[in-house]
Amino acid sequence: MSKFAVEHVRRVRSVVQDRTRPDAIASGSRITQSWIRCLNEYQLDPDTSEEPEVIGHVELQERQARLADIQSVADIEMANLYQQLAGSGYAIMLTDCDGVLLNYFGDPSFTHAASKSGLMQGAVWSERVQGTNGMGTCLVERRPITVHQDEHFLSRNIGLSCAAAPVYNHERQIVAVLDASGESRLAQQHTLALVTMSVQMIENRVFLHQFRHEYIVHFHNRPEFVGTLSEGAIAVSPAGTVLAATRCALFQLGARCPADVIGRGITELFNISFSGLVDSSVKKAFHPVPIFEIRSGARFFAVTYPPVPVPGSLRARAVEQPAVSALDKLEWGDAPMARNVQMAKRVLERNVGIMLFGETGTGKEMFAKAVHLSGSRVHKPFVAINCASIPESLIESELFGYKPGAFTGASKEGQRGKIFQANGGTLFLDEIGDMPVALQARLLRVLEEREVLPLGSDTPVKLDIRLLCATHCDLQKKIALGEFREDLYYRLQGIAITLPPLRERADRHELIRQLIAQESEPDERIGIDQALLELFDLHRWPGNIRQLRHLLRTMIALRESDQLTLKDLPPEFCAACAPAPVPEAECAPQEDLNPLENAERQALIEELKRHGWNITTLARQLKISRNTLYRKVQRLHIKNPGKTVLH
Repeated sequence: MSKFAVEHVRRVRSVVQDRTRPDAIASGSRITQSWIRCLNEYQLDPDTSEEPEVIGHVELQERQARLADIQSVADIEMANLYQQLAGSGYAIMLTDCDGVLLNYFGDPSFTHAASKSGLMQGAVWSERVQGTNGMGTCLVERRPITVHQDEHFLSRNIGLSCAAAPVYNHERQIVAVLDASGESRLAQQHTLALVTMSVQMIENRVFLHQFRHEYIVHFHNRPEFVGTLSEGAIAVSPAGTVLAATRCALFQLGARCPADVIGRGITELFNISFSGLVDSSVKKAFHPVPIFEIRSGARFFAVTYPPVPVPGSLRARAVEQPAVSALDKLEWGDAPMARNVQMAKRVLERNVGIMLFGETGTGKEMFAKAVHLSGSRVHKPFVAINCASIPESLIESELFGYKPGAFTGASKEGQRGKIFQANGGTLFLDEIGDMPVALQARLLRVLEEREVLPLGSDTPVKLDIRLLCATHCDLQKKIALGEFREDLYYRLQGIAITLPPLRERADRHELIRQLIAQESEPDERIGIDQALLELFDLHRWPGNIRQLRHLLRTMIALRESDQLTLKDLPPEFCAACAPAPVPEAECAPQEDLNPLENAERQALIEELKRHGWNITTLARQLKISRNTLYRKVQRLHIKNPGKTVLH
């Protein structure tokens, strides 16, 4: 026995025999209590030479099968955690509720300690078998814990530093433990924080998967945190009854246990009916809406996602009949947008890239979010990043992340890049044409190999992401100039979807009404009069839907009644709507038209001028369809002088 082991055994027995000694207090009460259990209750010898207990292969497979749903989610988070701690000499482990080690990600530099301590699949790391240790003592204490070197009970484990946190199911039962163990000489508190965050992600993802066939209400007291790690989530039946809640949900509602909320109606928790909450989520395009808790009056922001139908079930047919996907809500009668939506639906669950083109403000990110919400990844992360808005010096670390100390000024905890944050879900890269060429090569490698290598790391991590890209640039010109990689272009562009500008959309009036509904409060019913719609028809909308949405938001806030009229328009907008005079050249006869056609053309121009170049009102007066009049305008080469295209 080494002198360190002898000293450790003496200290353990001394602390247990006299809990009031100063060194016993310094050891921490949880560690002291664990030592007492090990010596008095389990009858363990701190210097035992017995081999670590390992279960048989068949039993190991049975235990892994029982936690298959949890392990499939945990594997992704374990890989991410392992990458964040790579090079620090740590191994990442998952045990079941009995302390049996089910899965293991090991750092090569930790192999020696692992073989000595029995850190292998099937090894039993309960406190009763292995004494005080991260995994076993965490199960007993039922909370996150750090066990550092000589805090271990068995002398053979005093070279280890462990950080462990329990994984709970929605019934507040411990189903597993996540642990990071290494040979670090310093107790690293940030390691325990990373382990705890990973556990929270595992619990949230398992919850969303288990209740994917129910309605899920996501909420937080700050809207920007809805959809993040700290949000609360509640599973709700179609009747509005709470079926289950995450730990964060219980915490935010001040509930002591699941029984405080399970079985209660949504109206018993919040000041809104369940149907109202569902309708508001759809109306607001799945952006969080304000609600208030009944008990305390606290304000939350919530969004409700519909169930994933069970294939072939009666409920699936009941859900699918009235269901309208997020993609369907992007068009209201415009033929080009309808084609875009149908094209996106056809590749929704296929490994086909989507490249979105269109002017600024046409809704490229909104379209990408709708693709995400309409597919099977709806409950997974959606991460959007604008490549043009991030400084070139930071875009690599933002996308790919970095390990601690990767460069000067790097966070000591490292950083998970946007690609990591989107793992399992969807990553949307806006303005990809502005991505530096050097990073384009790295992105291509990530897409081909489905793994990413963070800055400062030599350990790649497997990825499962759906990637959508968008740009307003002509990428073919950038390729010709050497500013965009041709191989990346063809890897990204499975299908190309061009979003029409607002001025060219035939469903503009209905789109305006939908935007008004989205920008209104849930209990408001705001309309718009015809004169204002006709004035909007005269505008070019250089900022497209984004400009329109911001204008409507302002008008709704400053309106005099629940009917938007010309009086609600900001003065600066009215000046931009005045129709331009028709140039003489526009009225001149066209050489490729015969005299009768030129006469018809001149008469039609006069009528259009009289109607403020509003093709809708003129078609109504002439008692012909809008499309018929539109074709006539095109055939006669008539253009609105104030716009690029006549409407």
